[in-house]
Amino acid sequence: MTEPSLSTLAQQPSCLDDYDPNAMSVAQARSFIEQFLNPVTETELVPIREALGRVLAADVTSPSNVPNHNNSAMDGYAFKHREGMQLIHVKGTAFAGKPFTGALNPREGVKIMTGAVIPEDCDTVIMQEKTVDKGGDYVNLLEVPPKGANVRLAGEDIQAGQAILTQGHQMHAADLGLVASLGITEVTVYRHLKVAFFSTGDELVSVGKPLAEGQIYDSNRYTIYGMLSRLGAKITDYGVVKDEPSLLENTLLKAAKEHDVVITSGGVSVGEADYMKALLAQHGQVLFWKINMKPGRPLAYGKVGDAHYFGLPGNPVSTMVTFYQFVRNALQSLMGSKSKPAPLFKVESTAPIRKAPGRTEFQRGILFTEAGQWKVKPLANQGSGVLSSMSAANCFIVLGEAVGHCETGTIVDVQPFEGVI
Repeated sequence: MTEPSLSTLAQQPSCLDDYDPNAMSVAQARSFIEQFLNPVTETELVPIREALGRVLAADVTSPSNVPNHNNSAMDGYAFKHREGMQLIHVKGTAFAGKPFTGALNPREGVKIMTGAVIPEDCDTVIMQEKTVDKGGDYVNLLEVPPKGANVRLAGEDIQAGQAILTQGHQMHAADLGLVASLGITEVTVYRHLKVAFFSTGDELVSVGKPLAEGQIYDSNRYTIYGMLSRLGAKITDYGVVKDEPSLLENTLLKAAKEHDVVITSGGVSVGEADYMKALLAQHGQVLFWKINMKPGRPLAYGKVGDAHYFGLPGNPVSTMVTFYQFVRNALQSLMGSKSKPAPLFKVESTAPIRKAPGRTEFQRGILFTEAGQWKVKPLANQGSGVLSSMSAANCFIVLGEAVGHCETGTIVDVQPFEGVI
């Protein structure tokens, strides 16, 4: 089947099998979004200390073997292996960074430190604890180790020319050290993904300003800022935009023109923020979906100009859930990353869980260990406006569409926050 365009999909939903904007499953929504994502292609060369969180645009290959010489895995004595050896005549010492350079005859060896180069005439190391000093530069072997014991061979870890990190890999702290260990000073990465976001609604007030009756502080911009910062995106916060057509239009078009992605919170539910929906219909190709999930049922996705657009629901928990279940993976794809979705683990629930079949739910829970077994405790208040539940929890309890009420002791899927949120 030819890949549909967003405009075709919006006008003729039947072009995709079982496409129903009023009954979209979580898996279907992820799949539809994924097929329209085009990763950034521009690259830049950055010093390794600035590469943390960046996505590699090219493989990093090793210019040399690691280790670059045969070396000792421990402190001891290096010698040429012979069956029945009991005594070694110690002719010198090999230090890490200061190799022994003399010649060795049979049954001669050297005292050697961890990491030191194995002399050419040696092929085995016996740990110091397996020897007895006999005096006069002789040591007695309490047992003869197998040939090659305690020797780390050149190229054993990494071979010259080997790709140690591949294109699409997102750099972690250990990667910086790995690249530095090869003497590489710079890596080629994709440019930062540029993401703009703003909240909509007359009831919202930015932090630091007094509240009038009926108004609330806008928390969504702060959670969105934090979630985007963890991804390493280059972000622009356009603040709270009131429900005024000209103001909304100017902000939306400016954000779309200058960024790769635009994210809004609020204005995608039925009957609210008609101005925003009208603007999206006028200037973009945007699909409005009702996802079979809780929290976070309303979701909008599409394009405004060349920018990808995500319209998230306004309830604080719904904003975070839809971001992590749809937007996060999409942004990683746009960044050029080949990162995999957050893993699911099966654990026992320590309390009953109320749920009706027919939709996927992302309930908040506390993952903990008891008697060596992982378990999860569902939080009591699962309301979509209870942002404190996201702070108190450390995981999502993921309950699929077919799952109904769960009794205490039921094995459920959990998605940990650590490393994600």
